Amino acid sequence: MKRSGIKRRPLSDTVLASIEPDTREFRELDGNGLYLRVKPDGQKSWQLRYKNQQSKWSWMGLGGYPQVSGALARKKAGELRKEIADGEDPIANRKARAATELETATNTFETLAREWIDLRIPTWAPSTARRNSGSLELHVFPVFGKRPYTEITPKQWMDFLQTLERKGILEQMKRVRRSCKEIYDLARVTGRAIHNPLEGLSRFLQSKPAENYAHVTAQELPDLLRAISAYPHARDLRLGLRLLILTGVRPSELREAPWSEFDLAKGLWNIPAERMKKRRDHLVPLSRQAIEALKELQTINGRYPLLFPGRNDRKKPRSNMAFNMALRRMGYDGRQTGHGFRHVASTTLRENNFPREHVEAQLAHIEGGVSGVYNKAIYLEQRRQMMQWYADHLEKLELGNVISVDFQAQG
Repeated sequence: MKRSGIKRRPLSDTVLASIEPDTREFRELDGNGLYLRVKPDGQKSWQLRYKNQQSKWSWMGLGGYPQVSGALARKKAGELRKEIADGEDPIANRKARAATELETATNTFETLAREWIDLRIPTWAPSTARRNSGSLELHVFPVFGKRPYTEITPKQWMDFLQTLERKGILEQMKRVRRSCKEIYDLARVTGRAIHNPLEGLSRFLQSKPAENYAHVTAQELPDLLRAISAYPHARDLRLGLRLLILTGVRPSELREAPWSEFDLAKGLWNIPAERMKKRRDHLVPLSRQAIEALKELQTINGRYPLLFPGRNDRKKPRSNMAFNMALRRMGYDGRQTGHGFRHVASTTLRENNFPREHVEAQLAHIEGGVSGVYNKAIYLEQRRQMMQWYADHLEKLELGNVISVDFQAQG
């Protein structure tokens, strides 16, 4: 329809849909200062003409057509005319609302948290970065991410952390609490917050229970070794549990390990400082049994960069619960964890008269001093012999012809 054919106001839905553009932009009156603007390319939008506080005519856009229908445009225009009658300037109000929304968007907890991540990530190992940012994205951002951080109260943080407690994920809860407390510290020292709402909450939250490092008794160990060998589900997890026993490393050190750290010909595993808890390189001698397990694992996962690639993203490691879930399926929930194998190794080796310093070095419990800082191969040959003895000992235990010591009695 040509604009010359329009006879009635306000414009009907039929007219709005069919009005044709011209060679030049034009505005067609709908009524009471509301106009439909039509561009030469056919785009249509609503505008309200009004006198501002300086008594000058101004135009204010109300949105495009057909997204904003005629009825909605007239409703918006009516609300704006009321503002104008009350002595307000709708354009100034709109700018003020936009500024408030922008300030709110930049003051959200997620924005502050990502600023903290950017500041801290150069000091973190890649695994630490994944754990810290991942715990925030999984647990915190869905609850508090879009809220202004200054409006979240200590009580709300307490309730949230206690929810994680009740789920039984205490390690995650502790990591979240520490991270969020640091995030608020950043806001405080940069003048954007006065108080830290997470200050003092740790006194009223659970600490990590001892059973998180649960380990079987000496009498139960042979049965556990046989259960692992017979584990029917994921072959790579079966081999992973075997490697945890044979090396004494922390579960995260194995779970996140790339194949590039291993030299099977030399029987060595070189874990770089950035992946170690103590931030020192750690050489792990590999027994014959450990090398055999690694070679078998290569037939399964050797085409990936990591020993234990994730199921959905092969560039990321398996879940940090993978080994413990396998033990749970075997019936060892609360009786044995991946970390608990370190206690088993420590007690067995000490009870069989291996020097404390050799055992501690194998577990990467290296004391300070020049040797601890500079000698990553500390007691390497002694540990190589010790860990081969240990692997042979476990093999004999699994066959059932060794009398073992009582781990629990050692504390």
